Amino acid sequence: MIRALAAAGLALMASSAFAQAVPTGDGVGAVLRTLDKVSGEVIDVEMETGQTMAYGPLQVTLHECRYPVANRSGDAFGLIRIVDARAVEELFAGWMVASSPALNALEHRRYDVWLLSCITSSD
Repeated sequence: MIRALAAAGLALMASSAFAQAVPTGDGVGAVLRTLDKVSGEVIDVEMETGQTMAYGPLQVTLHECRYPVANRSGDAFGLIRIVDARAVEELFAGWMVASSPALNALEHRRYDVWLLSCITSSD
């Protein structure tokens, strides 16, 4: 368990170092994928930066989406906050990485939410 946490921490630091070393641009929004594990329903949702959407009892807020300037279709990083509105409990707050959704993911018994890509002003 400790090794898995350490490996995840190192991978997250490497992703952060990559994000700092490579010039990035700000997206005007992001595409998120949602999964209801009970019904099996998968939905792709486009969100604008600053927008909050309801997904079941969850409130998902996109604070920022960044992408490598040299490769707009490349790796995206999204700053996301997810709150369970019924329990008034924060379930997730942090950066999700599109190419590694399991690296820093929402852990919920019924719902999965992950980042697919940023939306740029020219999309």
